[in-house]
Amino acid sequence: MHALVEQFGLALVFVNVLALALGLPVPAMPTLVLVGATYTLQGGAYAWLGVVAAWLLSISASVMGDTAWFLAGRRYGTRTLQSLCRLSLSRDTCMKKTERFYGRLGIRVLAFAKFVPGLSLVSVPLAGAMQVRMRPFLGYDTLGAALWAAVGLGLGVVFAGQVEHVLDLLSDLGARACGVVGVALALYVAWRWWRRHQLMRSLEAARISVDELYALMQDPALAPTLLDIRAPGYRDLEPYTIPGAQFADERQLANILARVPRERGVVIFCACPNEVSAAWLAARLREHRYTDVRPLLGGLEAWRAAGYDTIALVPQMHDDALPPPALQA
Repeated sequence: MHALVEQFGLALVFVNVLALALGLPVPAMPTLVLVGATYTLQGGAYAWLGVVAAWLLSISASVMGDTAWFLAGRRYGTRTLQSLCRLSLSRDTCMKKTERFYGRLGIRVLAFAKFVPGLSLVSVPLAGAMQVRMRPFLGYDTLGAALWAAVGLGLGVVFAGQVEHVLDLLSDLGARACGVVGVALALYVAWRWWRRHQLMRSLEAARISVDELYALMQDPALAPTLLDIRAPGYRDLEPYTIPGAQFADERQLANILARVPRERGVVIFCACPNEVSAAWLAARLREHRYTDVRPLLGGLEAWRAAGYDTIALVPQMHDDALPPPALQA
């Protein structure tokens, strides 16, 4: 392993970090720790030159990959975000977590996003979709990449001896160690997939189509309560909603229970793949004796695609954002 790092260490760092920044499921922090430890064990001035070179290459690779997603977010908007969340094992929190961090911190979230699993991959195209200017994006993204790479390489430098012991242990175990790790990872992914499959299967028949919802809304006696549970950041990206919809935060269940009557139907829509967040909230409301509560199939996107009216919202402007494009009717 040491020989491999000595021969291909810098190239390995660049390729691994770039792959991670582009969205491939290949963790790069272990590589940084290993490279930092390997160069430290070599000793001498060459070792420090190797660590600095690895740090600079990590920053370059990370910013290159992030810039690609940033430009994709700027061009394709929310479609880029939803495509990324479809690859996530936590689709119900993928967008929500990022939107809430971004809503509080703005572009500054990129300074630490790489330390939070999944946050960096979505916050970068979100910044592009929100029309952040290139200069502040590159500044905060470079800062975040520099801090993240410094932590990984620094851990390797500080704990070089311990890293060497671990590598020796893995070398003694040989293929058995790789097999155990591979099986554990496969079981975890399978468990997460099965849980999501069970949730989607149990709620698949409980959805309402946009045509059914529109028909109900024509009769005041049958019109359901509409809950728009998109996070504020997403409402900035798509500043419109269905007429009569109330904004709600699914984390504040007590607030929803206090103001949503049980005697009327409830329809929930979100901005997440497969309406996962809406389906989750619907299940929670059923637990509290709501008998007619359903997610909207296809969400707001399907409602607009069907040609039904929407109400325009006033998007919030951020200091680092470009002027928004004119809203289309």
